[in-house]
Amino acid sequence: MLLSREKFCYAFYDEKLGYVRDRRTEKQNANVAMSMTANRLVVLFVFVSGIAVAVIGTLLSQYIRGFLKYLPDHDYRHVFIPLPTEGELNVYDEGTLDLALPRTELRHQLEIENSATSTAEALTSLYLALEMKLSGKQKKAIKLFQHAVALAPRHPDILNHYGEFLEHTQNDVIKANEYYVRALSFQPNHEGALINSQRTARVVEELDRRMLRRIDEKRNTLSTIPDNNAALIRAKKEAYFQHIYHTVGIEGNTMNLAQTRAIVETRTAVAGKSIDEHNEILGLDAAMKYINATLVNRMGSISIKDILEIHMRVLGHVDPVRGGQFRRTQVYVGGHVPPGPGDIHYLMEEFALWLNSERAIRMHPVRYAALAHYKLVHIHPFSDGNGRTSRLLMNMILMQAGYPPVIIHKQHRHTYYENLQIANTGDVRPFVRFIAECTEQTLDLFLWATSEFSRQVPALSQDTLFTERRDTIVLEDDMATDSVTNAFDTG
Repeated sequence: MLLSREKFCYAFYDEKLGYVRDRRTEKQNANVAMSMTANRLVVLFVFVSGIAVAVIGTLLSQYIRGFLKYLPDHDYRHVFIPLPTEGELNVYDEGTLDLALPRTELRHQLEIENSATSTAEALTSLYLALEMKLSGKQKKAIKLFQHAVALAPRHPDILNHYGEFLEHTQNDVIKANEYYVRALSFQPNHEGALINSQRTARVVEELDRRMLRRIDEKRNTLSTIPDNNAALIRAKKEAYFQHIYHTVGIEGNTMNLAQTRAIVETRTAVAGKSIDEHNEILGLDAAMKYINATLVNRMGSISIKDILEIHMRVLGHVDPVRGGQFRRTQVYVGGHVPPGPGDIHYLMEEFALWLNSERAIRMHPVRYAALAHYKLVHIHPFSDGNGRTSRLLMNMILMQAGYPPVIIHKQHRHTYYENLQIANTGDVRPFVRFIAECTEQTLDLFLWATSEFSRQVPALSQDTLFTERRDTIVLEDDMATDSVTNAFDTG
């Protein structure tokens, strides 16, 4: 059917208009596609640029960090920041290690240099001391020898020369022998120290036996005094308070003797003192009463349970949770690193076997008690209270043999710890001698307090202890000593 002219024009217009619309749509779509492509390129460029910047920044940071390693005149430390959030705690900061390691190496190098400097200065002091010795200037020589030993305590030549000086000019054979043995512990094949040690060994052994016989005589004299003697009862009570006072004082307790006595007798608090200091005194009092009531008069072996019972009371007021329990963590005691917690049970079983062995029981009671003290404190089985428990075990052994409990004065804590440290190097004799001297001093104080039953013995003040007497204790003494069981209580 033919369209009219007007309708044909409308149809043609509509067709043309549709064609124009289609063309516009195609252009718009093309523009949109081009825009999207451009945007993708921009995003891709930005992403690639970010990666490149990050890589370049990392490389540059490592280069700068490596360069800073070699600048010794500056101290590059991280600024302390608050604890990060929980999600950031697992971040591993390698930069910290990179900066710390060179400083550790530098510190180690400085320690080596300082050690070498100290050794050189010590040798110079040694040569000057030998010159003073030849010149007859003994006082100056002693100071120079002591300075040399303080600077280089492990140098075998210095130790050997000082021992020779003590032996030949000071007539102190015992102390000289200790230095010879110490030199051999650091250099076993040192010819001079070996000859000197062998030469003085017999003299030392004879002096050991003399001192032990003297201690036994004083113990026997004290045992003849009736238990109901008023002077002896007063002496025991006073010694009880002094024992607590000095024992906790060695560990740093600041209570004086009067305050210690007041706490034990009245259980009242002392103003200005910490709760722990009060509880240390109460704990030691409880442990001593337990020993007096049960262990001293009991015949038979000493068990691990006995040691745990003592410790439970020592630490019971301070830390009831850890009292009577072996430690579960590693501890460090000055220069001594005790065995790990995993070895404690085995070592304590070995210690108990030694405590009850015939060889140990046949030792002189003083040596047996001192070695028991040292072995237990060396194992360090508890997180706290090891020293107090070891001293109580030592005194329990002494009391079972008829000796009064040894009072180690807090004024001599330096000598006490020094001898323990020497024992860790392999020579336990100085520590045994120290305990023997404390034992004799305690006996002297008891005999002085009850002088009507013996010859007059002048009271030994704490300041004069060990200044005039230089005797020793034999290491291998198989003499069986008859023991008199005598509980030491407050009466």
